[in-house]
Amino acid sequence: MNWIKEHSTWPLATHSRFTLCKPHRWHVQDIGDGPALLLIHGAGGSSHCWQHLIPLLSNENRVVAIDLPGQGFTKLGAQQRCGLDTMAEDILALCDTEGVCPTAVIGHSAGAAIALRMAEIKPMPLVVGINAALDTFQGIAGILFPVLAKTIAATPLAATLFSATTSQGSAVARIIERTGSVLSPQDISYYRRLVASPTHVQATLLMMAQWKLTPLVERLSRHKTNTLLIAAENDTAVPPEISRRAAKQMPNAVFKILPGLGHLAQEEGAPAIATLIQTELRNLLLEKNATN
Repeated sequence: MNWIKEHSTWPLATHSRFTLCKPHRWHVQDIGDGPALLLIHGAGGSSHCWQHLIPLLSNENRVVAIDLPGQGFTKLGAQQRCGLDTMAEDILALCDTEGVCPTAVIGHSAGAAIALRMAEIKPMPLVVGINAALDTFQGIAGILFPVLAKTIAATPLAATLFSATTSQGSAVARIIERTGSVLSPQDISYYRRLVASPTHVQATLLMMAQWKLTPLVERLSRHKTNTLLIAAENDTAVPPEISRRAAKQMPNAVFKILPGLGHLAQEEGAPAIATLIQTELRNLLLEKNATN
């Protein structure tokens, strides 16, 4: 996407900057002071998905939201680094470059898996997953989906054709509706603008093609990071049972469910999400003070 052209009407654009941390040129939004919270969006999204949540968290915290490699306004520097492990490694390198030592990493959907992988590589005080995508595809879909994503990603003009087709009319609105979420026309328009970008679509396809979740899921029972898994009752993209099941496997995980929200819960119900995160952060601080 062309930042010069788009930035004036993009959410929280006044807090945006670009940082070169090889191999990518990252789009970073940095707001507030205090303990650092790192926000990671899911596949096909961007930092804009946090626009309603960030003002609620930045009163007491430094909130850093990023765009994943090639998605949103981050420029992809290496096509082979769009998988779970490589993105976790590259985001940790970015944190070192930016001097960000997160008190919590908050991830939405696939972003939650990235957050948990980061915590395996480098211990984190808290991981928060919102509608965390912590389940693998079953049966034939599990075999075909990565293959199809690789095929499409490798096909010349495929992303351009997809962008031109999907960004028109009500296609984006229908896709969002099928996730169980109800967004305002303004919020839907940001997704339409993302989908209209062939580079964004291409990077999303690369992420899907390189996504290998099974090893992380198999290690959940050994994952000792303090974790809050928030699920939305109406999420049809990542059903709540996935987070409930993951929380039961993890020794230090808490599961919370929110009624009336869908997959994009942080955009529909930011106050409820913020309350759960702030409560968990305070509990973490109380535990820390009690052990000192």
